[in-house]
Amino acid sequence: MTPTTPEIAETAVLVAVELKGNDAGDRQEFTELVRAAGGTPAATLTGRRSAPHAGTFIGSGKVAELRELVVATGATITIFDHSLSPSQERNLERALDCRVLDRTGLILDIFARRARTHEGKLQVELAQLRHLLPRLVGRATHLARQQGGIGLRGPGETQLETDRRLVRGRIASLERKLELVQKRREQGRAARRRGEAPTVALAGYTNAGKSTLFNALTAAGVLAADQLFATLDPTLRRFSVPGIGPVLLADTVGFIRQLPHQLVAAFRATLEEVASADLVLHVIDAANPDWQHQARCVDEVLAEIGAGDVPVLRVFNKIDLLEASQPHLDRDTSGIPISAWLSAHTGVGIPLLLTALSERLAGDLVLHSCHLAPTHGRLRALLYAAAAVTAESPADDGGTIVDLRIPAAKLQRLLRSEGLATVPDASLSTQTGAAGLRLEKPLCAHGDPTSWS
Repeated sequence: MTPTTPEIAETAVLVAVELKGNDAGDRQEFTELVRAAGGTPAATLTGRRSAPHAGTFIGSGKVAELRELVVATGATITIFDHSLSPSQERNLERALDCRVLDRTGLILDIFARRARTHEGKLQVELAQLRHLLPRLVGRATHLARQQGGIGLRGPGETQLETDRRLVRGRIASLERKLELVQKRREQGRAARRRGEAPTVALAGYTNAGKSTLFNALTAAGVLAADQLFATLDPTLRRFSVPGIGPVLLADTVGFIRQLPHQLVAAFRATLEEVASADLVLHVIDAANPDWQHQARCVDEVLAEIGAGDVPVLRVFNKIDLLEASQPHLDRDTSGIPISAWLSAHTGVGIPLLLTALSERLAGDLVLHSCHLAPTHGRLRALLYAAAAVTAESPADDGGTIVDLRIPAAKLQRLLRSEGLATVPDASLSTQTGAAGLRLEKPLCAHGDPTSWS
């Protein structure tokens, strides 16, 4: 085994400026991000500005104050809780004589540390290179090979141009590899749709407890830690929902305020698991006083990745940290569950969540008896695999009569996959009460005696 050098934490000075018209950032969250990246916060510079300074973001007076902090603390890096332009980073590095990192670079560094799978590493590297490309100016200028003077004229390409060409080539290579990843994921989603198992995706702010809830529902044993971005690589597991049967649950990367666009673009193949889900469980840290703002951030990212129209069930987690809070379901005026209050850590409220999932995934249920001929053994097996059969009795002709409980759309897809004629949606009518959806005319398989009683 190759010995590894223990990582030394870097002393960092943090900068968080409140800009007019913008929400003030969460200072505690920013500090935790720095610690997650291996930094040791030594001091924090705060202030207010009506608008960012074009050259240094914070202005000359604050730059002088920041330099004094850097010298006094012996910091080797200054980290901004803001996005900086490449020119602002260069100007600040010259003025402070230390490395400068913005919020985007900080989050990318954390992602690089946490990525474990080959796919995750590809996505992080792509995001890092896209962030680095416009920042190559001013780096390694002493290696320029195109200069004036006798004997100093090079072959016509500066080191900067060489670096840009190499970075662009690597970006193109990563994009090709991630296209293959996206195709594989699309094939996997198509196979799951053919398997008729609905998909539920976990989404939420980082450290809201998604992985803990994932383990509580599936007993998967994935990493669940009290830290930001503990999960980067998506995980799919199957679990059972009463009245529905097998359901696929997807655990995805957590979102955060000002999530870098490079990451959203690079992780698109992964985030499409959310966009293609039948239902999104939006996990919210109910014990966080800023949960409403965090929920809005998640809603914005969901809309950005094309998941804004996917049905959402909110899950208010960590109620064990709240005083006098009991597990319960919130319903809309139609009686449909819209949120569940629980503690994934203690397991309190998990049965209520399963009830809500059963109701939300069921949608318009077909509750009906179906006569299957002896030749429809495969269809009978598929109905059982979809957990659609609630009772079965023998028929006089050697076939079977099965009582079904299955969403109408799922039943239509299943019948089409078997080459059975299906009725148009207009022939389905919603009945009140427990009867749910009823088929108003028989379904037949091109003259085959499959019928509805």
